[in-house]
Amino acid sequence: MEITNSACFIEFAEHGDERGNLVVVEGEKDIPFAIQRVFYIYGSDPDIIRGRHANRRSEFVLVNVAGKSKVKVMDGLGNEVVFCLNRPRTGVYIPRMAWKEMYDFSPDSVLLCLASEHYDESEYIREYNEFEKEVRAGRTDAE
Repeated sequence: MEITNSACFIEFAEHGDERGNLVVVEGEKDIPFAIQRVFYIYGSDPDIIRGRHANRRSEFVLVNVAGKSKVKVMDGLGNEVVFCLNRPRTGVYIPRMAWKEMYDFSPDSVLLCLASEHYDESEYIREYNEFEKEVRAGRTDAE
């Protein structure tokens, strides 16, 4: 299955009343992994591109808890999909070995990132050419 088919929107339950709204996200329940790391991105200009990497082991769920942004996911085989995150109860699941780029941030954007792994620089692929090579090698080994 192509990675761009695995990347998908996740809709979280929203609970609300006259006091406001509450969204709950639980690891291994609302998302397909145990949450090991949480970070967020804010203060990025609309013309800035964040991410620009793939991860060998980490999976992610990205949620714009405020504002909006776009997320491009590429599989290294020429396929890509773009997600617009603009509701705090919607996230996008990104599987391991998917190239990701976050961009088109609104001025009030706060992009929450939930990760399946603790930070480990050695699992990052930061050059797209290297990512393509690893993807092709993985496909060849699996066939």
